[in-house]
Amino acid sequence: MALFAPTVYLIPSFLHETATETIPAYVLTAVKECQVFFVENERSARRYLKTLWKEMVIDDYEWVVIHKAEEAVRATFRQYLKAGKNIGIISEAGCPGVADPGQLLVGVAHEAQALVRPLTGPSAILLALMGSGMNGQQFQFVGYLPIDTGHRIKTIRELEAESVRKQCTQLFIETPYRNNQLLETLLKACQPTTRLCIAADITASTEFIQTKTMADWKKSLPDLHKRPTIFCLLGGAAPKKY
Repeated sequence: MALFAPTVYLIPSFLHETATETIPAYVLTAVKECQVFFVENERSARRYLKTLWKEMVIDDYEWVVIHKAEEAVRATFRQYLKAGKNIGIISEAGCPGVADPGQLLVGVAHEAQALVRPLTGPSAILLALMGSGMNGQQFQFVGYLPIDTGHRIKTIRELEAESVRKQCTQLFIETPYRNNQLLETLLKACQPTTRLCIAADITASTEFIQTKTMADWKKSLPDLHKRPTIFCLLGGAAPKKY
C-alpha cells in the first residue's frame, strides 16, 4: 500500500464544447495532479483536456474507458489505487457520478480509503432545475422514461400524480433524436395545468429554457430534435400571476 492515500478527482466537463468558461480554473490544477484518467469516451476526454491545457502530452497519461464500470474496470481501478496513483474521472454528463457510471468507481474509492474530491462544474440537471422556477426543495431525477408507448404514458401519469401529491419536481431526459416524440407524449398524457420546463442546449449559444403549462405549450412547440434536453415537470395548478 502506498505511504500516502491516493486522490480521486471527479473532473467536470463542459456541456457544450464552446462553453469553456463554465469550467473553474482549479480543475486544471487537479488535472495536473493525475496520472490516470478513467473516462466515458477517451477521444472526447482527450480533446477536452487539450482544450483546457494545450501543452498537455496526452500519451504521458494512462487511459481507461469506464463503459458501465464493469467488474473488470473496477478491478483495474483498485490496482491503480493500490499503486498510489492519483486518478481523474471524466464523464460525458458534465459532472461525474451524477446520472453517470462513474458513481460505481467512486464507491470503490471509498472502499479503498482513497481521498475523493468532487470538483465544481456545470450539471445540466441542476442548471435546468435552477432555471425552471419549480420546486428546488423537493425534486428527483428519474433518468430515461420507458420506450414502449403504453408503459411511457403510464409512467408519465404516475410521475405527474406523485408530483401533485408531494409537490415534487420530476426531471428526466430522452435520447436527443427522440425529444420531439417525448414532448408530444407529455402533452397527451398530462393535465393541462401541469407545468413543463424544457431546458435545451444548456450553456450553448442556442440555450433555451422555458416553463409553461401543458395547455400553453400546445399553442407553440420548439423543435428539440438532436438537442440535448432536460425536462422538468411539476403537477398541480400554476402559481397565481400578480
